[in-house]
Amino acid sequence: MVLGFAVTILIGTFLLSLPIASESRQPVSPLDALFTATSAVCVTGLVVTDTATTFSTFGESVIMLLIQVGGLSFMTFGVLFAIMLGKRIGIKERLVIQHALHQTRLQGLVRLVLAVVGITFLAETIGTVLLATRWIPEMGVQKGLYYALFHSISAFNNAGFDLFGVYSEFSSLIRYVGDPVVNLTIAALFILGGLGFVVIIEWRQIRYRQKISLHTKLVLVITGTLVVLGTLSVMVIEWRNPDTLASLAGKDKILASFFQGVTPRTAGFSTLNIADMYPATQTMIILFMFIGASPSSTGGGIKTTTFVVVLLSCLGHDPRERGYRGFPAQNSP
Repeated sequence: MVLGFAVTILIGTFLLSLPIASESRQPVSPLDALFTATSAVCVTGLVVTDTATTFSTFGESVIMLLIQVGGLSFMTFGVLFAIMLGKRIGIKERLVIQHALHQTRLQGLVRLVLAVVGITFLAETIGTVLLATRWIPEMGVQKGLYYALFHSISAFNNAGFDLFGVYSEFSSLIRYVGDPVVNLTIAALFILGGLGFVVIIEWRQIRYRQKISLHTKLVLVITGTLVVLGTLSVMVIEWRNPDTLASLAGKDKILASFFQGVTPRTAGFSTLNIADMYPATQTMIILFMFIGASPSSTGGGIKTTTFVVVLLSCLGHDPRERGYRGFPAQNSP
């Protein structure tokens, strides 16, 4: 799995170093190409060059593909291509998939991979359509649709890459701070991608089940709690900050607080300038980045379930005491 990611990054570095990948047709330095490819595959969103002005459409498409491969893991695409070619998925491949998707069983892994691909395609398609309704009137059909696709993939995979520039006054999504279509669509995509595919699949099958697993309960509860806490924290702390919320209208303040409260957990987008925020808000953002998304998701961090289990342990609670599904009773062998 490590070798696969390394090869993916090296291929991305080579492609981004080509003259055709550069807007000026002058090759990007190998170090900058390596950093960008690594950031895209690892869906961190960190950049050392402005994506919009440095890379051509070809280069941006390479970055978009690297984000997709990194977000879903290269093994997911490997299995998909193997199925399309009619090849058999053996035990060795299943073990790698098991580790890549953080699963505890070998059964049903191929079906899980197909479900992951289907969910991703559906979510990104819906996101592209919604964003296109906003950007096509502003940019034209070709550019608006391309921007919608790029940001939909970047958002669902919690990558944080954007095409609006990093060295301007309106970097990232700051220019759309009061736009409900852009804010809610992007937020819905990275929250959904951060929940984890196992949770999404189980939630789809809820009508066939009498109970949901402890894992899904923990993910939904802690995600909802972090969304509320993040939104309220930004709203309360930044409400009178003249450089962030104070200059916005009432509904825009709420929308900006929501977006900026949920994006730190690995999404990487922003509608407010983080450098202008108060230190208390920046500290909250650091904490949320540390927690991150959920297991088997497109996000990073220590994971929400790890955070809540550590928190419960510190408070003296043991989930086994209540016999939750997924944990044996405390007196079980």
